[in-house]
Amino acid sequence: MPAIDIIIFVLYILIVAGIGVYFHFKNKDAGDFYAGGRGMGSGHIGLSVVATDVGGGFSIGLGGLGFAMGLSGSWMLFTGLIGAWLSAVIVIPRVIHRAHKLKLLTFPQLLADTFDKRVALVAGVISFIGYLMFTSSQLLAGSKLAEGTFNGLDRNSALLIMGVVAVGYTAFGGIKAVIYTDTFQWILLMAGLIFIGIPISYKALGGYDEILRFIPHDLISLKNVSLTQLLNWAITIIPIWFVGMTLYQRIYACRDEKTAKRAWYIAGLFEYPLMAFMGVVLGLFARAGFEQGLFISDGFHPGGAMDKELGLPLLLRHVLPAGWMGLMLSAYFSAIMSTADSCLLAASGNFTSDILNTDPMHKKSVRRSQLVTFGIGAVAILLAFQASSVLDLMLLSYAFMVSGLLVPVIVMLGPWKPNSNSAFWSMMIGGFGTVILTVLKKGISTNWFALDAITIPFGLDPIFYGVIGSGLTYILLEIMKPNSRGLH
Repeated sequence: MPAIDIIIFVLYILIVAGIGVYFHFKNKDAGDFYAGGRGMGSGHIGLSVVATDVGGGFSIGLGGLGFAMGLSGSWMLFTGLIGAWLSAVIVIPRVIHRAHKLKLLTFPQLLADTFDKRVALVAGVISFIGYLMFTSSQLLAGSKLAEGTFNGLDRNSALLIMGVVAVGYTAFGGIKAVIYTDTFQWILLMAGLIFIGIPISYKALGGYDEILRFIPHDLISLKNVSLTQLLNWAITIIPIWFVGMTLYQRIYACRDEKTAKRAWYIAGLFEYPLMAFMGVVLGLFARAGFEQGLFISDGFHPGGAMDKELGLPLLLRHVLPAGWMGLMLSAYFSAIMSTADSCLLAASGNFTSDILNTDPMHKKSVRRSQLVTFGIGAVAILLAFQASSVLDLMLLSYAFMVSGLLVPVIVMLGPWKPNSNSAFWSMMIGGFGTVILTVLKKGISTNWFALDAITIPFGLDPIFYGVIGSGLTYILLEIMKPNSRGLH
């Protein structure tokens, strides 16, 4: 890679790290570290929300979808638009006033106020595990991007570099560092895609007619997706807007309800149509480049097999000239880190506040939170070394959190009388039931025993049955104990 590209990329890394160090000296307690003083505006919050939700995993993942299924892959982020706007109307009015009054820092603390501490503890564990996996998926996305763009850099080395930078500035700066870097990084990503990635790739591949000549016709259609796939995306992604710890942290950080709603509307529009189509179009361009023989020098021949998520990074490496490559690489890394930092901070908040139940106003609370964040970040890096697919890991973490947390949240937001015992068992059945079904769907093969993969009815994802199981568990326990509020 030319020296100018390396210089641009290093400069970007230094700017991001500098923001983290700056806010390190602004945090007085865990309330500042996790909730940002509860006075932030809609612009920064809105860009941070979409940067967190879409980020690098979906950026690289969308490129992979565009490579494999074309424009129809954009429907995945249409579910993000629906989720964001539903959350603005349903969740924010019922949450933000209570959160400010009780000075909440995490999502499970809401469940503790509605149900009891036992429910909050299980929610904290589910959210912690989910965001730990999600952080790993983002670090894996960064390593794939670096592997595809830096000659001679292997995935493990890239993963280590990516992890150290993301974990470092997040642990130092807390939520304000995350939100302000998200704003900077999202603007950088949008500028990179609109003014660099798409136009230069389009020209390098020979324009419209030449691109169409080298890709299957059905990749240009918005109908190249099954109803089952749409349902799987909807049940996985829409509910995350109701249970996501990263999103509740940003609600808590808003100054008032109006600010929060405006931020969520902004985030929805950035997800779809803007990011949805830009991501899959670049993936489509990568497919055209692959079929044109652009990646032969990398060992990938037209008509052969390749990791679809590597297509986009390889395209950028081959078509972008010196200088532009450094800017585009910084743009994609910014998207990746904007999600990794948020998920890491969410996992840290769950661990310190919901699992360890530490005092947020203690004079050593910031230092304790930073050390926990460093430790969780190290574990996320180790997990990423074992993973292979960015999108699969992301959707698994979504599925685990949604199936475990959605039913108690519906009860919390609705007019129903809460039952702590019913909520506890619905979370256990939903969350861990989905994980078991996911493992059985893929099968098990070890040195000691093997288990053939099972077929999930109707082709639906395990999360669908996990949510149904969670809901039925709550309803059945309510019927059995109609007058009980559970253990308090």
